[in-house]
Amino acid sequence: MEIILKQYIANLGHKDDVVGVKNGYGRNFLIPQGFAILATKAAKKVHAENLKQRAHKEEKIKNEAIALAETIKSVEIKIGAKTSSTGKIFGSVNTIQIADILKSKGIEVDRKKILIKDSVKEIGTYKAVIKLHREVDVELPFEVFSE
Repeated sequence: MEIILKQYIANLGHKDDVVGVKNGYGRNFLIPQGFAILATKAAKKVHAENLKQRAHKEEKIKNEAIALAETIKSVEIKIGAKTSSTGKIFGSVNTIQIADILKSKGIEVDRKKILIKDSVKEIGTYKAVIKLHREVDVELPFEVFSE
């Protein structure tokens, strides 16, 4: 079944993407929740026209995402965590902590757009990927130290 996404859904696609999903997932979850619409011929025509009209706005949004990516690259993040004597963290570092630190430095990023590649369970240096736009991703190195 083909659907048109109304918003970004992790591991599926971005807003306005036409994607194929299993029938049950589309009919029982995505469409009733308002995350997608069925991609009929008429819906595809309307979708194509809307995309044409929004091309200029998309370029502006992409340029803003690129500018934000440049500011994020210049930010250094250090996260303090309680640790044992062997260097293991009690708990783990997650995207909420990274989003809060970025917010305190004046950069607004939705925590759902932050992806930490490895599980952070020890002191060290790690990388997080921030998806600002469908074409703009930025790698953010961060360091975890013992408090």
